[in-house]
Amino acid sequence: MLVPIFTKSSVCSFIASVAGVLTFNFFFTVPRFSLHAYDSGYPVTFLVMFLASLLTGSLASKLKSHAKHSTLVAWRAKLLFETNQNLQKARTQEEIVSVAAGQLLKIFQRDIVAYRLDHEKLAEPQVFCVSGETARAGYTGGREREVAQWVLANNKRAGAGTETFSDARCTYLSVRTGEQVYGVVGIAASEKPLDSFEVSLLLSVLSECALAMENQKNIEEKEAAAVLAKNEQLRANLLRSISHDLRTPLTSISSNASNLLSNGALFDEKAKEQMYADIYDDAMWLINLVENLLSVSRLEEGRMNLRMSTELIDEVVAEALRHINRKSAEYRLNVQSGDDYMLVQIDAKLIVQVIINIVDNAIKYTPPGSEIDIRWKRQGRFVLISVADNGPGISDEAKPHVFDMFYSAANKVADSRRSMGLGLALCRSIINAHGGEITVTDNVPQGTVFTFSVPAGEVELHE
Repeated sequence: MLVPIFTKSSVCSFIASVAGVLTFNFFFTVPRFSLHAYDSGYPVTFLVMFLASLLTGSLASKLKSHAKHSTLVAWRAKLLFETNQNLQKARTQEEIVSVAAGQLLKIFQRDIVAYRLDHEKLAEPQVFCVSGETARAGYTGGREREVAQWVLANNKRAGAGTETFSDARCTYLSVRTGEQVYGVVGIAASEKPLDSFEVSLLLSVLSECALAMENQKNIEEKEAAAVLAKNEQLRANLLRSISHDLRTPLTSISSNASNLLSNGALFDEKAKEQMYADIYDDAMWLINLVENLLSVSRLEEGRMNLRMSTELIDEVVAEALRHINRKSAEYRLNVQSGDDYMLVQIDAKLIVQVIINIVDNAIKYTPPGSEIDIRWKRQGRFVLISVADNGPGISDEAKPHVFDMFYSAANKVADSRRSMGLGLALCRSIINAHGGEITVTDNVPQGTVFTFSVPAGEVELHE
């Protein structure tokens, strides 16, 4: 039993069985210390002993083989599990190829060449060498790339150890799932061909690599489809909103202008002044809408560069109020005033637009005569600016969505013109670009408060 465990050949087990029977005959049968046997039953005994010894030796050899096979299977399972874990951490196709090639290098201690597929063609090869002194150029020459290209085209193994391109330095296999090929991997085998177990292990690692690349591709396609669907939804919402929202002011402008052109002499000065005012209001609304659309587009695409400067918050608010809707005369605007000068580090034009949008929003959704308070205070490195009204307020269900694009908390506004829901979405984008935050809360006892933060400025002394 011990001989087949510590030897590799079955001949050794046979010789040990014969030697065991002869030894028993020599030491334990009469006459002792000789190979003679007087009893006629001894030959049968010797035969049974020989067969029993041969059988136990054979069983021990098989157990040894099974134990070795089990050890290899366990080692292979461990390696595949480790490979799978490392592949799951990879986030791009390049990382997946690098992880798989690194695992192969670690397992086989052979040089590895990896080709990733880029637009249905082989990308530049990545060479992973056991020794840094190995000539990498030998694995990236025209002949080696020709073999890799053949493997890609035919989805079959080629190179060293095969009948196809047997003069190559590496054995090349495709990284594939079914008929879908994601790349080609070569393993140095010109000096020492791969055995059956190594080939099996290599195929298993490449299969894990192919599955990881397929999953990554599916994730990228899913993300691209989600982005495309979102863009299509935004485009549809934009077209739908524009078709509804532009019709009313354009109709009003065209009808008032037509009346003035055709029947201008029939209207008194007060009626003309009102018509002029209506045309102006509708035109300003359209201009503000276009400005918001352009600003949102630039911010979302990252094309808007902030022109930061140090400004007095009093002057920024005053500039914004000069551009507020003319209907603000029907409301009581209260602006904080004080002797302290407070500086902010902002893009003045954009913050002016934020204040205009928030105040216009308050005017749209509160009845005439309502109060609108604009205040600010310093808090750490930021200045908090709040716009509060005492109107009907915003429901708790609507608060989480008021800064979403194309969302409107009410279907109708004071002038019967639907709101596109771009103003507050633009405000959030601008404030986020400044590194601040914008929130909406209830105004006690009634109304809404919009609060946003911008970086505080410091006085710069130049001597």
